[in-house]
Amino acid sequence: MQTGGQILADCLTTQGVKTIFGVPGESYLAVLDALLDHKDIRLIGNRNEGGAAFMACAHGQLTGQPGICMVTRGPGATNASIGVHSAMQGSIPMILFIGQVGTDMRGREAFQEVDYKAFFGPIAKWVIEIDSPERIPEIIARAFSVAQSGRPGPVVIALPENMLRRKAAAKPAPKVKLAEAAPTPDSIYDLQKAFARAERPLLLIGGGGWSADGRASLQAFTERNHLPVASAFRFQDLLDNHSPSYIGDAGLGKTPALKAALDEADLIFALNIRFGENTTDGYEIFNVPQIGKPLIHSHASDLELGKIYQADLPIHAGPNALCKALVQLDLNGSWQSWTEAQHAAYMASMALPARKNGIDMGAVIAYLQGRLPEDAILTNGAGNFAIWHNKFFQYGAEARLLAPQSGAMGYGLPAAIAAKAEYPERMVVCFAGDGDFQMNMQELGTAMQAEAQPIVIVVNNGTYGTIKMHQEREYPHRTSFTDIKNPDFVAIAKAYGFQAETVRETLDFPAAFSRAAASTTGALIELITDPENITPKATLSDIRG
Repeated sequence: MQTGGQILADCLTTQGVKTIFGVPGESYLAVLDALLDHKDIRLIGNRNEGGAAFMACAHGQLTGQPGICMVTRGPGATNASIGVHSAMQGSIPMILFIGQVGTDMRGREAFQEVDYKAFFGPIAKWVIEIDSPERIPEIIARAFSVAQSGRPGPVVIALPENMLRRKAAAKPAPKVKLAEAAPTPDSIYDLQKAFARAERPLLLIGGGGWSADGRASLQAFTERNHLPVASAFRFQDLLDNHSPSYIGDAGLGKTPALKAALDEADLIFALNIRFGENTTDGYEIFNVPQIGKPLIHSHASDLELGKIYQADLPIHAGPNALCKALVQLDLNGSWQSWTEAQHAAYMASMALPARKNGIDMGAVIAYLQGRLPEDAILTNGAGNFAIWHNKFFQYGAEARLLAPQSGAMGYGLPAAIAAKAEYPERMVVCFAGDGDFQMNMQELGTAMQAEAQPIVIVVNNGTYGTIKMHQEREYPHRTSFTDIKNPDFVAIAKAYGFQAETVRETLDFPAAFSRAAASTTGALIELITDPENITPKATLSDIRG
C-alpha cells in the first residue's frame, strides 16, 4: 500500500520524467515527500509559477516529451495558466499538476479553491481531477498519451490534497506507446497528381510533433524535388534556412517577395500547420473557407482539417510519417527556376540598412551568425526586439528556436533556462526586450540555483516598442503608457551571479559576447538601442509618416 503521492511519483518515473519545474505548495506535500525517494527526477524550483509553466512548455517544445510543471492551488494555478495557453497555441506537449482542496471541501469556495475544468477547459487539451488514488496510474498514462498524440498540447491534472494522502495498492501503468497517423496510399497518389498539375507549388510548414528524422526527411524531399518552402510563424527551425528550398518565414512582417509568392503559387501544400492568424495575416491572405487555388492540407489531428480552410486534398497524417512517405517521391516538376527565384528573393531580403544611432542590431545578428555553434538554441518572448533574430538569423539543421506562438512576453528567459538545464553543453542565447525581460527576470535566481545559466541579451530601448509602433501608426504623435523607466539590469544580473555588462557601441559587442561565452555562471549583455530604430527596415518616423 502506498499513498497517492507515492503512486504518482512512481508513475512519473515509469513514464520517463527526468525534470519537474514548479513552485512548492502545501496542497501537494505528499507528492514532494514521495519525490525525495526518486533521485532520478530533478526538481527545479522557480520564482513564479508563470516562469515554471513557461519552462515546462519550452522543455516540451525542445524535446518533444511532455514538460512537467507542479504548482499549488488557486494563485499557483492561475499564475501557471500563461504557460498552458502558450503550450496550447504552440501545439506543445505539457502536463500541469495542481494541488487541489480536499474532496471533502470541494464546492464550498474553500481557501484557494478553483474549478479547474471550467478555468482551463478552453485553453488545455484535457483537464481532469483525480478523486481516487486507485485511478492515478490510469489517468497519468492517459495524460501522457493525450499530451503527445495528434496535435500535441497541454493536459491539466488537479490533485485533491486528501486523495494524495490516502493509500492504495495501485501500480504504475507501462510507459505509453504512441501511434502517429500515417498517410494512405491513395492520399499519396492524389498528392502526386496535384503536383503534376502545378507549375508554381509552395509548401507551408509548421506545427508540433516533429522528430529529428521527420525534419531530415522533409529537407530531403523538398531539396530532391526542388520545392520552395516557407515556415509558418516561428517555425523557421524546422528546415535548414541555408537550404536552396527555403524561402523565408510566413509569419508577421512578411516580405513583399514572400507575399507575392503566396499569391502567385498555383498549389499550396500546408504541411502540419493550423493556419494561425499570424501566418495568414488575419485570414486575409487566403479567402475563407476556400483559398481560391488548389490546397493540400495535412495534419496530425483530424480536427485541424477543414477547421478554417477546406482542402482539395486533406491528409490525416503526422509530419514524420508523412515525410517518411514523401521522401520516396520523385515529382519530376518543372518549377526549379521558380524555387530558385524565391530563394534568391529571400536571400536578398536579408540585407539590412546600417543604423548609426545606438546599437546596430543588424550588425549584432550578422556577428552571431558567424559566431554561434551550429547547435545553438535561441529563445525569445514577445516584442519588436525579436524581429532581428527571428527574421535575419539563419537557423541551420541543428539550431533551435524556442519562441511563443501565443505572443507571450516573458517566455524567453524561462525557455533559455529550461534549454540549458536539458542541454548544459549547448550554447543557449535568450533575446529579451527591456519590457519583456522584466516579466520574468526573477528567474535568474532559478538559473543560478539550478546551474542552468544561459547568455541573455537585453535589447533596451526604454519602451514597449511593439505597442509604441502601433500607436504611432494609428495615432501619430499621441503615444502613451509605453515608456519604461528601467532598473540597473547589470547590477541585477550580477546579484544573481551572472557576468554582466552594458554595451553602447556596436563595435564593442563582439568582445562583450566573447566574455559572455567564456563565463561559467551565465552572462547578461545589455544593448542600448535607439527607440527610433523600431524595426529592421523602418524607423518610428517612417511609420508615423
